[in-house]
Amino acid sequence: MIRTLLILDGALVRGALAFVLSAQDDIDVVGEGDTGDDATALIRSLRPDVVVTDLGVMAGPHRRFACPALVLASQQQARRLVAAVRQQAQPCGFLGDHVAPQRVVDGVRRLARGEPVADARLAVAALNRSNPLTERETEILEIAATGSPAKDIAARLHLSPGTVRNYLSRVVAKVGARTRIEAVRIAQESGWI
Repeated sequence: MIRTLLILDGALVRGALAFVLSAQDDIDVVGEGDTGDDATALIRSLRPDVVVTDLGVMAGPHRRFACPALVLASQQQARRLVAAVRQQAQPCGFLGDHVAPQRVVDGVRRLARGEPVADARLAVAALNRSNPLTERETEILEIAATGSPAKDIAARLHLSPGTVRNYLSRVVAKVGARTRIEAVRIAQESGWI
């Protein structure tokens, strides 16, 4: 029996995946949580064979799992995936967060056997280091990196504050960030600004 722990943001997705995994004869979902803090405590107490998690949970500072992890990530998060997997002491597999549930089931089984699990699309996206930002988006993000608010960026570039906010929203989405600060960090780590 493969003891599996689910640490995923979003109760609906987590519950659906728990249902699918629990229906398997060889997989036992031993626990669920939605934050990195949950992961640390639950791994210690439940001692799972595999953790299924999302990149947001795994990529937390100093977050190292004490068992193999199957990471679900979006295409936009692929660049962050490499660094998150690299910090882990245990084997990690990764799949797109859009895959069919059976691929997650297969991934859990493969990780439990010590086999690699990788989504080819995510691997290609993670290795693609080209800058997805336009010249204007890069310029706006560079100014935003100094801490300037949208109003000041707009005045400096002769744009409206709404236009600047729209640019920043597109930048956040393109780099797979949740906030402007995270977008700046990703762009700096990738060498785009």
